[in-house]
Amino acid sequence: MASTASTVSWSSSWLNSLGGNLSEATKLSDRRTALVVFAQKKATKTRKIILKEDVADLGKMGQLLDVKAGYYRNYLLPMGKAQIVTPALLKEMRMEEERIEAEKTRAKDEAQQLALSFETVGAFKVRRKGGKGKQIFGSVTAQDLVDIIKAQLQRDVDKRIVSLPEIRETGEYIAELRLHPEVIARVRLNVYAN
Repeated sequence: MASTASTVSWSSSWLNSLGGNLSEATKLSDRRTALVVFAQKKATKTRKIILKEDVADLGKMGQLLDVKAGYYRNYLLPMGKAQIVTPALLKEMRMEEERIEAEKTRAKDEAQQLALSFETVGAFKVRRKGGKGKQIFGSVTAQDLVDIIKAQLQRDVDKRIVSLPEIRETGEYIAELRLHPEVIARVRLNVYAN
């Protein structure tokens, strides 16, 4: 009985130190006192990170993620694949995104102006050696159109952005120049026989 009394006095003094009293503790029928346990807030076990490079099964470079603290501490940090997100880093990311967005709009505007200048030229004239009827020897290729644009407008155009129908006879054709993913210039092409 002495041990029960000391347990009760210890638990009551402990309970009083926490701001409660013995009457708040749960008492059992045989006069034993249950120990009251106060749980602390669960510790956060994730970290908010930004990836410095692509990580398989996790994400792409520049992506914001929540990962487990151990994964970050033991793999991502030592390999230099990620870093913890800070307010300064978020501000820097926003500024970089704005700069990239401004660059994209500038490139699109430039492509639209170039498309307008190509379309206002009228028709580009291509001369080829003629065969029977409307036939020409050889065909008109994307490189031929690039050379004509360079000669007439002093503009360098990559032949990979030129889309031409198959041209094997004289006539008028429409060629497409993909100057930007959202901007396509359509130019007329007149093919003549010598």
